[in-house]
Amino acid sequence: MSEPFVRPGTNMCVVSLTYGDDLDAIDAAMSDHVDWLSDAYANGLLLASGRKQPRTGGIIIAIGGKKVTEELIAKDPFVSRGLATAEIIPFTASMAATPLADLLS
Repeated sequence: MSEPFVRPGTNMCVVSLTYGDDLDAIDAAMSDHVDWLSDAYANGLLLASGRKQPRTGGIIIAIGGKKVTEELIAKDPFVSRGLATAEIIPFTASMAATPLADLLS
């Protein structure tokens, strides 16, 4: 097993999305949400995302500080349409698995 890569000071946020009561509305907005995610990945703003288990929302790991992440998440169709709420938890990444080492610059 390789040692974790260490480089201090990379700002990131864990975003916890919580769906409202209407999963049909979530499903109807899913393609717009996926398009938004794709754009954010293409712009280097996201590291990972996926559904919570059970399906009550999602988790997003964003690259950047809280203000940048708040601005990004406000544009998520789930959030902007009032279908989900977002809790944004900022942290400073100081270690990462070797394949993610380039993110900690």
